[in-house]
Amino acid sequence: MVEGKKTGTTTVGIKVKEGVVLAADTQASLDHMVETLNIKKVLPITDRIAITTAGSVGDIQALARTLEAQARYYQFTWGRPMTTRAMANLLSNILNENKGFPYMVQIIIGGYVDRPELASVDALGGLVFENYTATGSGSPFAIAIIEDGYREDMSIEEAKELAIRAVRTAGKRDVYTGERKVQVVVITKDGMKEEFVEFKE
Repeated sequence: MVEGKKTGTTTVGIKVKEGVVLAADTQASLDHMVETLNIKKVLPITDRIAITTAGSVGDIQALARTLEAQARYYQFTWGRPMTTRAMANLLSNILNENKGFPYMVQIIIGGYVDRPELASVDALGGLVFENYTATGSGSPFAIAIIEDGYREDMSIEEAKELAIRAVRTAGKRDVYTGERKVQVVVITKDGMKEEFVEFKE
């Protein structure tokens, strides 16, 4: 019998009027070992939509490639970009169709095509549109921070700071989540910006 190895992460998403913030730790762990401190867990699908990754790396990479291809095909066919809501529904359908042999993933999808949109999608295709959400082993800690600090009228900069604090707090309590570096992607009507925020010991 093959023994499962424990892995973990924390990813968060926050939607406000100005846009969407996605954030994640950058540590990859396997059981009790830290494999790297520099992995990207927020992946752009288009220049306006990104997903966060929690779960099987291979499954997530395969899904990202499929979504990228579908987005390009949609743009070519219809002459306009696929909306975040449409892509979230597409992802939900793909996961639901494969529930007999599921992709082992928890995904947050966020973007700003026609308006800010944020959704969480589980491994069986369950889709929920949210103002904020979190996934991964550290999500109970992260969501508590977000719930305490979230306001619908907060600025995108305030949302970014809250997302960073949520991931870092999770890293302090969840041994499988890194706390030294946070990847942050901000998506507004002006496009997508990525940065890495590092913390000293």
